Amino acid sequence: MSTTTPTLTGRDRALLRAVAAGRCDIAPTGIPDLRVDGRWFCDQPRAHVLLEAGLLARAGSGARGTPATALLTGAGRAALDGAYDHAAA
Repeated sequence: MSTTTPTLTGRDRALLRAVAAGRCDIAPTGIPDLRVDGRWFCDQPRAHVLLEAGLLARAGSGARGTPATALLTGAGRAALDGAYDHAAA
């Protein structure tokens, strides 16, 4: 997990809101690809950045081969609530 919080774009905030609303899951593959409302998220590389930054996480280990619910972490909640410095890179 990265210790640097990325500067959030509008798309990032929309994804964090969707995760907070329980609308996202993480595919059961080696690469943690996200789906929103059952459809692939349009910017997987950016989703990976948010996962690595610790703003999102996979819920539990789940059954092998099944999607896991995506969760908003405390850092993700703080970022969404504007509690972090948006000017920091």
